[in-house]
Amino acid sequence: MKCITYKSGYKYQLKQSYSIIIPIKPDAPIASEFITLATDGTLNIKSGYAWDGPSGPTIDTINFMRGSLIHDALYQLMRERQLDTATYREKADRLLQKHCKEDGMTSIRAWGVYQCVRFCGSPAADPDLDKPMKQAPKGCS
Repeated sequence: MKCITYKSGYKYQLKQSYSIIIPIKPDAPIASEFITLATDGTLNIKSGYAWDGPSGPTIDTINFMRGSLIHDALYQLMRERQLDTATYREKADRLLQKHCKEDGMTSIRAWGVYQCVRFCGSPAADPDLDKPMKQAPKGCS
C-alpha cells in the first residue's frame, strides 16, 4: 500500500501569499519551499504555508495572527538553518511583539507575548527539534 507523508501540528494555512519588509536582512537571499527572505528584508510567505498560530497559554485572536505568521516563518528558517538563531531569534521575537501591537493588541499583552517566546520559544527555533515526518496508513511502503 502506498504511503502519504505529512507533518502534524498545524492549525492554519495561508490562502493568499503575504509580503512584508522586515528589519532582518540576511547576507544572502534565503529561499525555502514556502518562504523567501531577500537581502533588503523583503519576506515573502507563499499561499499554502501552514503554521500553528499563536502558541502557549494564549488565545488565537485576530491581533495575534499576522505576528504569529511572520514569527513562525522566521523560526522555520532558523530550524532549517537558513537563519542563525543566535543572531536573529530575539529580532524575530521583537517583530512578533511589534506586529501584535500594530494590529491592536494591548502593550501589556504584547509584552507578555514577547516574554513567553523569549523564555519558552527556544525549542521552536532549534533545528534538532523540527516536527517529524509521519506516514500513513500503518505498514505502508
